[in-house]
Amino acid sequence: MLIVFSGLPGTGKTTIARELARQTRAVYLRIDVIEQAIRNAGVLAADVGTSGYGVANALALSHLQLGHTVIADCVNPVRESRSAWANVATQASVDVLDIQVICSDPQVHQRRVETRSGDIAGLVPPTWQSVLDHEYEAWDEAPWTLDTALLTVNQAVTLVIARLASTGLGNP
Repeated sequence: MLIVFSGLPGTGKTTIARELARQTRAVYLRIDVIEQAIRNAGVLAADVGTSGYGVANALALSHLQLGHTVIADCVNPVRESRSAWANVATQASVDVLDIQVICSDPQVHQRRVETRSGDIAGLVPPTWQSVLDHEYEAWDEAPWTLDTALLTVNQAVTLVIARLASTGLGNP
């Protein structure tokens, strides 16, 4: 099973995805970590986004082919990145659950962005303006959405686990 968390920075997707991975012992792939490793290596720096997603897709496929559940944590802002995750699931013959994480309260979202501290060495957290300016295409088909202005982390994780069970996708 491939679970892809998508959404703008500061919505809470990393917190939820990390906790789901901890509870389920799934493989956790965070695009920010991969992209920062690429920057630190000083290679492909002009194309970090595409390279980061390419590495994450390859890692996800290898883990899925071993029978592991994979949780991907990424902004996933464009159709191409969303299609790539769907292709990984198809290649691995597994189901994919797309989860979009939003924060419907702009003040809460802004506060989260402006008060967050970086947890990846060398990665500068985004500014509120960069979040507002971030490319994020509309989805062709609306994914299942969690609103962290209305849910705690534990409530969100509980909802994801219940969704997996109720849709027949099983436990991760």
